Parts: sequence; structure tokens; C-alpha cells
Amino acid sequence: MKKNYTKCLFILAISAAIFTCYSFSGDQNNKLSAQEKKQGWKLLFDGSSTSGWHLYNSQGAFTVWKAKDGELFCDAMDKTGPGDLITDKEYKNYDLKFDWKLPKGGNSGVFINVLERKDVPTGWASGPEYQLLDNANRDYAKPQYRSGCLFGMSSQKKLAKTKPENTWNHSEIRQKNGKVQFYLNGILTTEEDFTSKAWAQKVANSHFHAYPEYGKHISGHLVLQDWATGIAFRNIKIKEL
Repeated sequence: MKKNYTKCLFILAISAAIFTCYSFSGDQNNKLSAQEKKQGWKLLFDGSSTSGWHLYNSQGAFTVWKAKDGELFCDAMDKTGPGDLITDKEYKNYDLKFDWKLPKGGNSGVFINVLERKDVPTGWASGPEYQLLDNANRDYAKPQYRSGCLFGMSSQKKLAKTKPENTWNHSEIRQKNGKVQFYLNGILTTEEDFTSKAWAQKVANSHFHAYPEYGKHISGHLVLQDWATGIAFRNIKIKEL
């Protein structure tokens, strides 16, 4: 009797272990844990639709951005509706996290503090850019063009290379009252204060000085760039601070 009881306990333990493994073996991407929900995180991509996004300066239909197989991606082969993707909402103080991958030689970016107005032709004309660049891209030789840089304005504080093409990288953007930090694969790559005189001088000395709204705002929309090479995102989540 005791032997059978021990055998039953053993079988139950094995069954519980198998059930546990099975329960956690599913795709956990584009989901929030109970702890994240409690902390105030929200998904900007639900894993299956483009809900919450639209094309910059347009409310029309688009096809170049697609939601499929848990990815929000820009289809480089689709020329029927090109354009940058912009959040419906605006954000000021936040922590933004996202995964991304590029094809070989790919180029894209995430713009922050973007104005959406008809007299501002594109997202980058107002919003500073978190650069996304594959290491094989010819522009990688330029320190201010590498992934994790504030594009064209500052080099990485500490070198953080991207993973090989078509491999997921993880990025984070934190902004509080105009003070911003960029992270790439866990490494702090950029810090900037958009309210400072030093920043204003940087802009004045750059080619962005020709765009009167560039870098002058500490809130706005988030924009994903369509740069014709293709880009995929997942696990886009934000916590307002």
C-alpha cells in the first residue's frame, strides 16, 4: 500500500511539472505580466493589429505596415501605401520599451516628441530620432548614425553593437520633463536634455536648424520610420511616469 502511495505521489509530481512547463511554453510576446499591469505598463502593439496607430498626417488606409505572426512590420516590397507610422496618442513623461530587427543593411528609427501638423512634412522634421541601423549598413562607419544614437546629434556614450541581421534587439527610451535616455540591449547609449541651452546650440549647428520645430518639444507622438528597407517590431510597451 505504501509503495503504491509513493508511486502515485511521484506520478502526480511529474504531471504537475509537465503542466507547468506546458503552461509557460506558449508565446509570451506582446503580453503584459500581472506585475507589469500593476506597475502601469500598457501595450502599444497587441500582436495582431495596427490599432492605436495611423500614418503620419493621414487617416487613410495603408498596407505597408502589417501586423502578422506577432510582429508589427514595414513591408519593403509593398509600395502601395508608404509612410511613417504614428501613435494616435501623445506622450510626455514615459518609459518606452520595444524589440526590433532589421534585414542586412537595414535602416529605420523611432522618433519622439513628434508634432503632427500639415505644415510639418514628416516626423523627423520635429522629432529627435532613436536610430536603428544594421551593422552592415554603410552608414555604420559614422558614429552619430549607429543604433542607439540620437541620430545626427550625438554618438553612443558606450558602444553597444546590434545583433546580427534578422535577430531581435531590445531598446528602451526614458523621458522625464525633456530629459531623455536611450538604451540598446541594456546599455545606456545616449543622454540629452531637450530643455537645455546646450541642446539648442547643437540643433543650431546641425542640418536640422532648417526645420523650425525640430527638437523644441518635450511631448508629442511616437513615430516608427518607414525607410524602405523593412523593419519589424514586437513587445512595444509604455509606462507613463
